[in-house]
Amino acid sequence: MPLAPALLTALRAQGVSKPFPIQAATLPATLAGRDVLGRGRTGSGKTLAFGLALLSRTAGKRAQSKRPLALVLVPTRELAGQVTDALAPYATALGLRTTTVVGGTSINRQVEALRKGAEVLVATPGRLADLLDRRACALGDVAITVLDEADQMTDMGFLPQVTRLMEKVDPNGQRMLFSATLDRNVDKLVRRFLTDPVTHSVDPSAATVTTMDHHVLYVDDTHKRATAAEIAAREGRVIMFVDTKRGADRLTKHLLAQGVRAAALHGGKSQPQRTRTLEQFRTGQASALIATNVAARGIHIDGLDLVVNVDPPTEAKDYLHRGGRTARAGESGTVVTLVTPAQRRDMTRLMRQAKITPATATVRPGDPDLIRITGARTPSGVPVQVTAPAPSPAASAPGNGPRRRRPRRSRPARRPAKA
Repeated sequence: MPLAPALLTALRAQGVSKPFPIQAATLPATLAGRDVLGRGRTGSGKTLAFGLALLSRTAGKRAQSKRPLALVLVPTRELAGQVTDALAPYATALGLRTTTVVGGTSINRQVEALRKGAEVLVATPGRLADLLDRRACALGDVAITVLDEADQMTDMGFLPQVTRLMEKVDPNGQRMLFSATLDRNVDKLVRRFLTDPVTHSVDPSAATVTTMDHHVLYVDDTHKRATAAEIAAREGRVIMFVDTKRGADRLTKHLLAQGVRAAALHGGKSQPQRTRTLEQFRTGQASALIATNVAARGIHIDGLDLVVNVDPPTEAKDYLHRGGRTARAGESGTVVTLVTPAQRRDMTRLMRQAKITPATATVRPGDPDLIRITGARTPSGVPVQVTAPAPSPAASAPGNGPRRRRPRRSRPARRPAKA
């Protein structure tokens, strides 16, 4: 492929010698400047699919203050960090400056980074819109625009902001849109902003089936928490998904009391807290990450071979994205969903929509099938403590934080309102 020698050297240094299917399919067109619509599940190699073309076509150019030349829009802070990290060695090899703008971190630092100038900007829509309103950034020089995980951006309500941002980039520029699913809102973006796009699809459900084992474990309501605890106590790391922030905090507290090194990740935590929690999980300080859907996109953990849906998702695409935390970059992995009797019919429907035929079993704590599938073990029962980030006020829950401050903030008469 027509890549700069410095870029080829950087790829070799990173151990990249053979493209994944989505990269091989899209790079010839993107390097030629064509608009591209790429469909593939998370973990299929989309970042380098658009990143190599974006960097190659920007190489040798210099951005003016506040005026980036290439833009990557992503739905979450975690994905922004992942994209920035993935592109960093290649941008450095080409002498390109990158900066990241996301919510939950200092906007003043981001203003200063843009003032100094950056050729490549990775951003979440909300924070970038704020920076435009402050006149700290202008998009008129953006000749290459990437929408990554476009379906998630529309699901999160970013469609109006994404539309507004796309209207401000160079109208004659190149646009690339990558998405695991192509729903009605994503189709609106494609029809409005992509010109005669080259379309490539690596089917998300097919890719998931070939690289993952899927198991639905039927469990009684009374055994669900104990079953989850035994799975969390396995040797090795696991991500466990639950529906709510409070549910994540409660399960984490229960697991810590049972001797499992657990940590919670959800939208009620500040960005520095979320970053530190992920680092604890990556380094093994925490072996079980209890997460809401905030972690279903944009998180890459090497060597993660098990994802557990403690609370089953309600939509097929959420199932695929949660499961996409394992079996990344061609590796294998296992996705387990705990299903109570009341959830059985909905789960059957969801699996049919996802085009997945899972293996099924009825289990309870200590069951041989549970051990065989997940590596479950009996927790030690000795309480442990993971040195966690200090909770933000919005994320604080009764029982968290310094106890000595609680009486001062919550008088007896107010307790019912806080419950």
